[in-house]
Amino acid sequence: MNVIRFLLQNRTELLESTGQHLWLVGWSTVFAMLIGIPLGILIAHRRQLNQPVLAVANIIQTIPSLALFGFLLPMPWLGERADRLAILALTLYALLPIIRNTYSGIISVDPAVVEAGRGMGLTEAQLLFQVELPLAVSVILSGVRVAVVISVGLATIAAAIGAGGLGEFIFRGLAMIDNRVILAGAIPAAGLALLADLGVGWVERRLRPR
Repeated sequence: MNVIRFLLQNRTELLESTGQHLWLVGWSTVFAMLIGIPLGILIAHRRQLNQPVLAVANIIQTIPSLALFGFLLPMPWLGERADRLAILALTLYALLPIIRNTYSGIISVDPAVVEAGRGMGLTEAQLLFQVELPLAVSVILSGVRVAVVISVGLATIAAAIGAGGLGEFIFRGLAMIDNRVILAGAIPAAGLALLADLGVGWVERRLRPR
């Protein structure tokens, strides 16, 4: 009850922090999709690039979040705005599931279907947009779903560099040794992750090839 009372008393600040959290997650997911989906398509058609690209994405994923923020902090332009830095870091973390699932989705398309498209005179671009991507879209969205959930969780760490978000409540609660304040950040962040998972999962099921 104390946590609920605290949430109600600080609802204005909580809504503002939730908005900041959504801003960070939203933009980082968009950028990760703009980078990750083309990369996944590229390595699906150029298999020799598969291991180097996935290896780099895997290495990024293993870097501790606070360490990555620290590495990026001295960068010009980025270091001037904490939200820019946080968006870049979250984008980098979101790349692996999107690249991997895009690659998996494209290579899982039945080669006979692709050959049938070629036999009908479709160009490579037409094959990609009219055959491969429509058949792979649910697998790609599954990667986006994982990326969004990862970003919601990692965005709480962005408060450590002053980027805002629900992590501010968590860090403040840790400093005060107050579980109410920690939960005020943790509960909405968990709720956002759950809603994002359900929302993207619903879209994924709707677009799954029948």
